[in-house]
Amino acid sequence: MTSLAALADWLRRYELAWRANAADPIRDLFTEDATYRWNPFGGDADGAIGREAIVASWLATPDDPTTWTIECTPLAVNGDLGVARCRTRYAATAGRDGEQTWHNIWLVRLTDDGRCSDFTEIYMRQPAPGPAEDGAA
Repeated sequence: MTSLAALADWLRRYELAWRANAADPIRDLFTEDATYRWNPFGGDADGAIGREAIVASWLATPDDPTTWTIECTPLAVNGDLGVARCRTRYAATAGRDGEQTWHNIWLVRLTDDGRCSDFTEIYMRQPAPGPAEDGAA
């Protein structure tokens, strides 16, 4: 059984691991046999199975920590399942077409030691504002 406090702590450590772009902080987040799904519908090609595969996938295309911010709020827990709402903002960079904002729901199964055994992302990119929304006439 998990708690909102345990989920909040895991979310905090997730952000620190993402900023570190190093294997050990990522490993510390997940159980040996964890599953990480980048969406709720995909198969093995849309995720990683096992801690070392998760680490490898994170480090294959690391994000520069100066180009993004994230805000996560733990919403609910039910047994070992935690639900969080996150918003990630990416700055415009040479490899990214303009600023981007992504809204996420994360499903995080936590073990008693605070590691994740199963993670699923559900995300949607916020549309760019249209002319009427950005103040242009």
